[in-house]
Amino acid sequence: MPLRPLTLLTALLHLYIGLRLSPGLAAFTPTWPVLVLLLAVSAVTMPLPFIGLRSAAKPVADTWKWIGLLSMGWFSSMFVLTVARDFGLLLAWAANALGGLAVDWPLVKAWSAAAVPLAATATSLIGFVNARRTAGVKRVDVPIAGLPAALEGFTIAQLSDIHVGPTIRRGYIHRIVEAVNKLGADVVAITGDLVDGSVPELRDHIAPLGGLRARHGTYVVTGNHEYYAGASAWIAELRRIGLRVLLNEHVVLRQDTPGRSTGDSDALVLAGVTDFTAGHFDAAHESDPEGALAGAPTGSTTRVLLAHQPRSAPAAAEAGYQLQLSGHTHGGQFFPWNLFVPMQQPFTAGLHRLRDMWVYVSRGTGYWGPPKRFGAPSEITLLRLVRAS
Repeated sequence: MPLRPLTLLTALLHLYIGLRLSPGLAAFTPTWPVLVLLLAVSAVTMPLPFIGLRSAAKPVADTWKWIGLLSMGWFSSMFVLTVARDFGLLLAWAANALGGLAVDWPLVKAWSAAAVPLAATATSLIGFVNARRTAGVKRVDVPIAGLPAALEGFTIAQLSDIHVGPTIRRGYIHRIVEAVNKLGADVVAITGDLVDGSVPELRDHIAPLGGLRARHGTYVVTGNHEYYAGASAWIAELRRIGLRVLLNEHVVLRQDTPGRSTGDSDALVLAGVTDFTAGHFDAAHESDPEGALAGAPTGSTTRVLLAHQPRSAPAAAEAGYQLQLSGHTHGGQFFPWNLFVPMQQPFTAGLHRLRDMWVYVSRGTGYWGPPKRFGAPSEITLLRLVRAS
């Protein structure tokens, strides 16, 4: 949706919140104009982070972007809770009219009107702390049928959906890199949506990723946000700092040990595909899980796919992968949006089974938009391959 209609819509929703809460709040406290002021500030600043994002308009200062994104998170909770309050009042009215339930309407309206901004502000503050702290390490064992002994205990450190941009900068990335390097993983996999901005704007902020260390290196696949920000330029930049970008292709990884040579049956095929929607931006980047295996050794039966969106899973299972690593969903990022993710994606977060293939969906290592995570903590995932019993 273009920015102006979206701005008008959000302004009307702010007006709805004000009209629904102000009368009840006025009966509860004389400070109700504070709510009106906060709603006005929210309505004005929410569009600011997106001005100039994909146009010739001059971008706004980072401080205003911060305010706009904080407003977005607070408004989201305000809107959901206001709707929930109205629904609750409707149920109370029905119970009063049909069941004879005695309702002290002035008291109910006043207290519920006060509860909405208090709850929205509290969840926003908690969500801010959760979003800004360095993601914790989540350890997951993935049982693979017929896993070769040479690959027993093979580890993959997965990062996803970092969204380097207005509020996620170099220091945030540096902390993530330090945490990952302590894990000593065999491979680091970044499953898309790394950036929200252009290469000139964010080059210095993603630079610490060049310091990621793993036995077999760091591999990246594109997410939808890379295409919003200019995928070709970002692919070149990521390669420049030493990351391997997999564009519908694979690498063969061998766990060679002293005194023992390994053949194809002991190798792990690590493939990566472009984003599920990449073909809409560049026909040459049409996502192709089967094509990513072209030329792979037939003797290797351990095949792992990096695919940004869980929606790639049916095609990956058909192509014969044992494991797909994805992100995109953020686990919903904050309640109640996690309830809507299944409308677009087959899986929201965690480890799932699709026919003969496992799918692991990361909740993301950063966040998109509002610096807010509530009920869906960020994660650095350490996946360990183990032989299925």
